Amino acid sequence: METAGPWESDERAVTPARFLVGLGRGFAGALLFALPMQMTMEMWALGFTMDRWRLALLLVLAIPLLIGISHRIGFEETFSLRESARDAMIAYGIGIVTSAVILLLFKLLMSDMPLQEITGKIAVQAVPASIGALLGRSELGSGDDDADDDPQAGYGSELFMMAVGALFLNLNMAPTEEMILISYKMTPWHALATILLSIAIMHAFVYAVSFKGGHELADDTPRWHALIRFTLPGYVIALLISLYALWSFGRLDGGSFTPAMMAMIVLAFPGAIGAAAARLIL
Repeated sequence: METAGPWESDERAVTPARFLVGLGRGFAGALLFALPMQMTMEMWALGFTMDRWRLALLLVLAIPLLIGISHRIGFEETFSLRESARDAMIAYGIGIVTSAVILLLFKLLMSDMPLQEITGKIAVQAVPASIGALLGRSELGSGDDDADDDPQAGYGSELFMMAVGALFLNLNMAPTEEMILISYKMTPWHALATILLSIAIMHAFVYAVSFKGGHELADDTPRWHALIRFTLPGYVIALLISLYALWSFGRLDGGSFTPAMMAMIVLAFPGAIGAAAARLIL
């Protein structure tokens, strides 16, 4: 009996055409999700201003992140760590190629630039682009391709996907000056209101407004259960991801504790929305 292999389900055999379709979706996802960052001035500057060790850490951390995403919603259904790692490396390659092509197209990479600047610009853009490449199947795939996905994700998988959603939006916004400007304008009362609104939006997105992919509580489940088990841990994850993103891009350098916390709360607002959206669409 023939078993399912790469780029196939139990009913469909592997073909070069299906492989190319998967690659096409990967490139489409990389463009769709990463193009705003590829056209943002702060992201261009990070290529040569970002601390090299922090950039290296971001690139290394992206590998297990991509493997986890691949296992959940990659180019195909995977059945082993090796298959997930293979898809993750393909996505990384797509992210690198897409970023290099777009930066060349906009004359942001030139032959007289130092090699360190060229590689830095491509590397910092490749992380969100590679995430977008894997998200291409979830968002751009047909219903048949997604039919085999397990609709009931485990608790750890839910938390992981919330981290992915928070990180993706944070990568868009953490490099910008506006995050720091907003945090300086806010008072502690504004910060408290932002925290409460972030939690309320996270919970409403998933449980209250009946979006596609939303969750419904069983009749015998207390209303506070989902808030304590999913929403609040998800918001803590968004806060931690926000703090890491700000640190990675040097937004906390030279600052004191209070401004750092305010900036984290500001960035966690879109991060919380991204985390909630990830539970819906991934």
